[in-house]
Parts: sequence; C-alpha cells; structure tokens
Amino acid sequence: MSSHSQHHYFAGLDLQDRRVVVVGAGTVAQRRIPRLIKAGARIEVVAPEATPAVEGMAESGEVVWHRRSYVEGDLERAWYAVACTSDPEVNASVVAEAERERVFCVRADDASRGSAVTPAVAEHNGLLFGVLGGGDHRRSAAVKEALLEALRTGMVDEHAQPHQPGVALVGGGPGAADLITVRGRHLLGKADVVITDRLAPRELLEELGQHVEVIDASKIPYGRAANQEVINRLLIERARAGNFVVRLKGGDPYVYGRGFEELLACVEAGVAVTTVPGITSAFAAPAIGDVPVTHRGVAHEVVVVSGHVGPYDEQSLVDWPALARLRGTLVLMMAVKRIREFADVLLEHGKDPQTPVAVVQEGTMRGQQTLRSTLAEIAGEVERREVAPPAVIVVGAVAGLAPDRVA
Repeated sequence: MSSHSQHHYFAGLDLQDRRVVVVGAGTVAQRRIPRLIKAGARIEVVAPEATPAVEGMAESGEVVWHRRSYVEGDLERAWYAVACTSDPEVNASVVAEAERERVFCVRADDASRGSAVTPAVAEHNGLLFGVLGGGDHRRSAAVKEALLEALRTGMVDEHAQPHQPGVALVGGGPGAADLITVRGRHLLGKADVVITDRLAPRELLEELGQHVEVIDASKIPYGRAANQEVINRLLIERARAGNFVVRLKGGDPYVYGRGFEELLACVEAGVAVTTVPGITSAFAAPAIGDVPVTHRGVAHEVVVVSGHVGPYDEQSLVDWPALARLRGTLVLMMAVKRIREFADVLLEHGKDPQTPVAVVQEGTMRGQQTLRSTLAEIAGEVERREVAPPAVIVVGAVAGLAPDRVA
C-alpha cells in the first residue's frame, strides 16, 4: 500500500538504538543521515559507492556501510528505511520489501510510493517541528523557514519557561544584525537585562521588549580598568536580583572582548554563566571585503594581533620581530590609530615594503569600504583617506588577492 492520498499521520519516531537501513549513499542520503544519527539510530547504509561525506560518517563509526548493492533481506529487523538510490527499480524493490516486512519506508525519488514521507524539519531551542506540504516540497520548505525565523525573532511565542537567573556572554558578530548566532539571538530574546557596548549589533536592541533594561557599557564614565570592574559588578548584581542578564558584545566574547574576565568574575561570585561564541570580525570583516585570511598556496598561517598598545609600549606582549618574519597572514585589530608605528616596526625587522595590505573599515555595515595598499604606503593612505575605527588591517600576500567583480 502506498501513500497516494497524501493524507499523512504525523508522528515522532523514537529510533534510539533501533536499526535503520538507508539504501543509497548519494547526496540525498547525505542530507537525511545526520538527523537519524542525532536521533540515536543504529544506521546501516547499503550502497556500492558513497559521497565523501557519507564515507566520512562510516569512517568515524557513526554509520555502518555495507559497500555493495541492495539485496533482498537487507531490511530484516529494521524499524525504518530510506530508499534513495539513483535507480528507480532498486528503490521500488526496497519499498516492496518494506511493505512485506511492515517497515515504514521513505522513497526519495517518488515520495507517493513509499509508506512514509520526510517533512521539512527544523529545530529551535529543543523544539523539533516539521511541515508536510502534500508533496509540494518548496511550499513545505518555505513554511518551515518562515516558522523558524518567527521563533528565532520572537514573533511566535513558544510559551517556554522564563530563563533561569544568570549571565550569558553573547558574541554579537562583526556588526550586521543577521550575523549573530541562532543561540545568541535566542538568549537575547530571553533577557531581562542587556549590557551592551558600541560594537554590538545596535539593531537587535530594537527587538527587545519594553520590560528589558538596556545598559550601554560604553557610557560608563570610568577609565578602562575601572570600566571593566563596573561591568563585572553590574552582571553579578543584576543576576543576583533574579534576572537573566545578557552581556552583548561585538565579535566573539573571547577575542579581545574581555569575556573571560567577566566569566571569571561570575564564577568567583557563584553566578551561573554561559558563553555563546560569535563570529569574530578578525576574519569576518576581511571576508566580507573580499580578503581571504588564508588561501591555498598563498598562506598557511594566520596570526591575530591586538593593536591597542604600540609596539614599544612596556605593556605590549607581542614579538614584533617574529611577526616580521611571518610568511603567512597578519591580522591587526584596533590598530588604525597606530598603523604607522606597526608598519614601521615590521619594516624595521625586515618585512618587504611591497607586502600587500588591506584595511576593511566597518565590515558588514553600511559604511563598509576596503582600502588596498602596501606596507610602505599604508600609513599615509590611511591618514589621507581619514580611515577611522572600527577597521581590520590584513598584512600579507592574501591582501593582494582580489576577485574581478563585474559592476
């Protein structure tokens, strides 16, 4: 019996430690297997050949791969089956055996002839949901994506319990609001208090409810060290008062974001704290400005350096002579103000004056622009064009690569 009517009964299958057979190991199997792995199924793949991804799953022990063609009896004692070969006759044979064995079976090339169909599935904060479009895959995928976005942005209330008091150190990404991670955006939507700074995505604050207290850390009137002490104290005080506090930062909390200092302060105070990594602007800004920090045959190493103090400052922990000998890529953060000092020290220790340099200003934001020059000329170019922070500076051969984009 097939599913010609398209009137399906929606059910969630508990496949933990249960045998699931996937016949075929092409791109369809590559898409379906990961969720079966996550469900805890004992997956056996039957196929003479496999995509590199499926082969990798077998090599890692996530699935068992029988490197041969399907034969009658492969579905014995299976709970669920997927027929996804490129041969319709083989798929039909798998479905026929599944009918005899009373095993629900998805047929990828003709869903109406299987005894089960795969919905468009998404997961959000432990909520797994799927959409069946009656055979219209584009429709079900579109609805699934719309629901997922609504849940992510808080437009749909999932009626979850309020978040427990504590602190989340959330990396907001390089600047554009849609480059925060899914987890980061979700926790931001649960916040009672948000402590932010000038490099965090500003647009995300507009989505917060009226009840959320927003504290702009960049406006705290203290020196740098004292400022961090005040932020630490605010995190702890607001959390101890029963709030869920999100410390929203630009980039990643642990890449020149002082996030670990905040984590240590919370742990010492006995306050529950979690960290949500973010996309660091050290790599994202160059990428969005068409500057790859690595490229095959060009750069095998990347070093990210803080430019908040000069090369001869007693507080500097950077080995500039070693960096001058670097053959790979050097990414300078917070270095616009002292670009001439950094260029000079690299040149002094033997860096080629013609080494390409790229400066990506306001990466991912509306004012984004990329300046390309050489190590010998970059300081003068930055001054002449009045480049201002935030900007990421890339030194190395990769900065000389540029796609020939059609205007």
